[in-house]
Amino acid sequence: MTRRDDVLRSLGRGQAFRTAQQLFAQMRGSGSPIGLATIYRTMQSMADEGQVDVLRTDAGEVAYRRCQTEAHHHHLVCRECGTTVEVAARSVEQWAGRVADEHGYDEVQHVLEIFGRCPACRAKARSAKA
Repeated sequence: MTRRDDVLRSLGRGQAFRTAQQLFAQMRGSGSPIGLATIYRTMQSMADEGQVDVLRTDAGEVAYRRCQTEAHHHHLVCRECGTTVEVAARSVEQWAGRVADEHGYDEVQHVLEIFGRCPACRAKARSAKA
Protein backbone atom coordinates (compact mmCIF):
# COMPACT_ATOMS: atom_id res chain seq x y z
CA MET A 1 0.00 0.00 0.00
CA THR A 2 1.38 3.42 -0.96
CA ARG A 3 1.42 6.60 1.10
CA ARG A 4 -1.24 7.93 -1.29
CA ASP A 5 -3.48 4.96 -0.45
CA ASP A 6 -2.87 5.56 3.26
CA VAL A 7 -3.87 9.22 2.93
CA LEU A 8 -7.00 8.36 0.90
CA ARG A 9 -8.02 5.69 3.41
CA SER A 10 -7.49 8.10 6.32
CA LEU A 11 -9.37 10.84 4.53
CA GLY A 12 -12.21 8.37 4.04
CA ARG A 13 -15.56 9.43 2.73
CA GLY A 14 -16.52 11.58 5.68
CA GLN A 15 -18.70 14.65 5.49
CA ALA A 16 -16.20 17.11 6.94
CA PHE A 17 -13.28 18.85 5.29
CA ARG A 18 -9.96 18.45 7.10
CA THR A 19 -6.72 20.37 6.91
CA ALA A 20 -3.41 18.63 6.24
CA GLN A 21 -2.52 19.30 9.90
CA GLN A 22 -5.68 17.54 11.10
CA LEU A 23 -5.06 14.59 8.79
CA PHE A 24 -1.44 14.42 9.96
CA ALA A 25 -2.53 14.30 13.62
CA GLN A 26 -5.08 11.58 12.85
CA MET A 27 -2.60 9.45 10.93
CA ARG A 28 0.20 9.87 13.45
CA GLY A 29 -2.27 9.03 16.22
CA SER A 30 -2.99 5.78 14.39
CA GLY A 31 0.71 4.92 14.32
CA SER A 32 1.57 6.01 10.79
CA PRO A 33 5.13 7.32 10.34
CA ILE A 34 3.99 9.64 7.53
CA GLY A 35 5.44 13.15 7.48
CA LEU A 36 3.47 16.37 7.21
CA ALA A 37 5.26 17.37 3.99
CA THR A 38 4.20 14.06 2.42
CA ILE A 39 0.58 14.76 3.33
CA TYR A 40 0.76 18.26 1.82
CA ARG A 41 2.31 16.93 -1.42
CA THR A 42 -0.16 14.06 -1.61
CA MET A 43 -3.19 16.27 -1.00
CA GLN A 44 -2.05 18.79 -3.62
CA SER A 45 -1.48 16.01 -6.15
CA MET A 46 -4.91 14.50 -5.47
CA ALA A 47 -6.51 17.96 -5.70
CA ASP A 48 -4.83 18.54 -9.07
CA GLU A 49 -6.23 15.21 -10.27
CA GLY A 50 -9.74 15.96 -8.97
CA GLN A 51 -9.73 13.14 -6.40
CA VAL A 52 -10.43 15.48 -3.49
CA ASP A 53 -12.41 18.67 -3.00
CA VAL A 54 -10.48 21.67 -1.74
CA LEU A 55 -11.82 24.71 0.04
CA ARG A 56 -10.44 27.65 1.92
CA THR A 57 -12.00 27.89 5.36
CA ASP A 58 -13.29 31.08 6.97
CA ALA A 59 -9.90 31.25 8.72
CA GLY A 60 -8.06 31.03 5.39
CA GLU A 61 -6.78 27.48 5.83
CA VAL A 62 -6.89 25.00 2.96
CA ALA A 63 -9.00 21.94 3.77
CA TYR A 64 -9.62 18.74 1.84
CA ARG A 65 -12.33 16.13 1.54
CA ARG A 66 -12.75 13.09 -0.62
CA CYS A 67 -15.53 13.78 -3.11
CA GLN A 68 -18.82 12.01 -2.70
CA THR A 69 -19.58 12.38 -6.40
CA GLU A 70 -17.57 12.72 -9.58
CA ALA A 71 -19.94 15.30 -11.10
CA HIS A 72 -19.36 19.06 -10.78
CA HIS A 73 -20.88 20.25 -7.52
CA HIS A 74 -20.82 22.91 -4.84
CA HIS A 75 -20.69 22.70 -1.06
CA LEU A 76 -22.74 23.77 1.94
CA VAL A 77 -20.25 23.80 4.82
CA CYS A 78 -21.08 24.06 8.52
CA ARG A 79 -18.89 26.72 10.15
CA GLU A 80 -19.13 24.96 13.50
CA CYS A 81 -18.61 21.24 12.88
CA GLY A 82 -17.36 21.16 9.27
CA THR A 83 -20.09 18.85 8.01
CA THR A 84 -20.41 19.33 4.28
CA VAL A 85 -23.19 18.61 1.83
CA GLU A 86 -22.53 18.41 -1.90
CA VAL A 87 -25.17 20.17 -3.97
CA ALA A 88 -25.80 20.62 -7.66
CA ALA A 89 -26.87 24.16 -8.44
CA ARG A 90 -28.08 24.63 -11.97
CA SER A 91 -28.90 28.27 -11.34
CA VAL A 92 -25.28 28.91 -10.29
CA GLU A 93 -24.06 27.29 -13.51
CA GLN A 94 -26.38 29.46 -15.56
CA TRP A 95 -25.37 32.62 -13.67
CA ALA A 96 -21.65 31.85 -14.13
CA GLY A 97 -22.21 31.36 -17.86
CA ARG A 98 -24.08 34.66 -18.17
CA VAL A 99 -21.41 36.60 -16.27
CA ALA A 100 -18.66 35.04 -18.40
CA ASP A 101 -20.56 35.88 -21.60
CA GLU A 102 -21.11 39.48 -20.49
CA HIS A 103 -17.36 39.90 -20.10
CA GLY A 104 -16.31 37.90 -23.16
CA TYR A 105 -14.86 34.92 -21.26
CA ASP A 106 -15.08 31.28 -22.28
CA GLU A 107 -13.89 27.97 -20.82
CA VAL A 108 -15.11 29.20 -17.44
CA GLN A 109 -14.57 27.22 -14.27
CA HIS A 110 -15.74 28.13 -10.80
CA VAL A 111 -15.80 26.97 -7.21
CA LEU A 112 -18.57 27.78 -4.76
CA GLU A 113 -18.75 27.06 -1.05
CA ILE A 114 -21.61 28.33 1.06
CA PHE A 115 -20.86 28.53 4.78
CA GLY A 116 -23.56 28.39 7.41
CA ARG A 117 -24.70 26.32 10.36
CA CYS A 118 -25.99 22.79 9.84
CA PRO A 119 -29.27 21.55 11.37
CA ALA A 120 -27.46 19.52 14.07
CA CYS A 121 -25.37 22.50 15.25
CA ARG A 122 -28.42 24.76 15.12
CA ALA A 123 -30.32 22.28 17.30
CA LYS A 124 -27.41 22.08 19.77
CA ALA A 125 -27.34 25.87 20.04
CA ARG A 126 -31.11 25.97 20.67
CA SER A 127 -30.92 23.30 23.39
CA ALA A 128 -27.97 25.07 25.03
CA LYS A 129 -30.04 28.27 25.28
CA ALA A 130 -32.99 26.40 26.81
